Amino acid sequence: MNPPRPAPSEAPPLDALLERVRACTLCQGLPLGPRPLLQAGSGARILIAGQAPGRRAHLSGIPFDDVSGERLRAWLGLTRAQFYDASRVAIVPMGLCFPGTGRSGDLPPRPECAPAWRMPLLAALPQIELTVVLGRYALAWHCPGQARAMLADAVAAWLQAPGPVVPLPHPSPRNMAWIKRHPWFEAEVLPLLRERIQLALDTPGAA
Repeated sequence: MNPPRPAPSEAPPLDALLERVRACTLCQGLPLGPRPLLQAGSGARILIAGQAPGRRAHLSGIPFDDVSGERLRAWLGLTRAQFYDASRVAIVPMGLCFPGTGRSGDLPPRPECAPAWRMPLLAALPQIELTVVLGRYALAWHCPGQARAMLADAVAAWLQAPGPVVPLPHPSPRNMAWIKRHPWFEAEVLPLLRERIQLALDTPGAA
């Protein structure tokens, strides 16, 4: 007997996966409850790999809907409309839900999240040309050889040999002291990063 044909309205693989991800309740005891936040389109060329949504993003339902997001968009040279265009930019943090707040800021991403969802999500994004990595948890996943490196060393290494994975400091106001201590970040890294962003978006076939 022939296998049943999918219904015409059946969701494409990525859409079906996103439905399952957004319904996830794997992490128990979250202070504001589960609300997975991400953005993805199968044709996206840029991947933003952050830590986890903050409280404001959790409440609004929009990733990077805060001061850190404004700074990140300025670093990347993207307008708000470009940044939130899922056909151009995917936003998949290491932890998809707000983990809560500790003494020195937000808590780390929940450890249950990445093993459950990260590989399937990245496999559903075959057109990614450039991955922007924010924070040490994302750095350890995407650049395991630099997991123990100082952030400045990881960023400087990319500047010397720009590759498809770009380690950056988190754009949180808490990291402004780091940026002041490393003036070459704004003077040398950001102009090159913006060039690479535009090159990725201008690749034939990009949205």
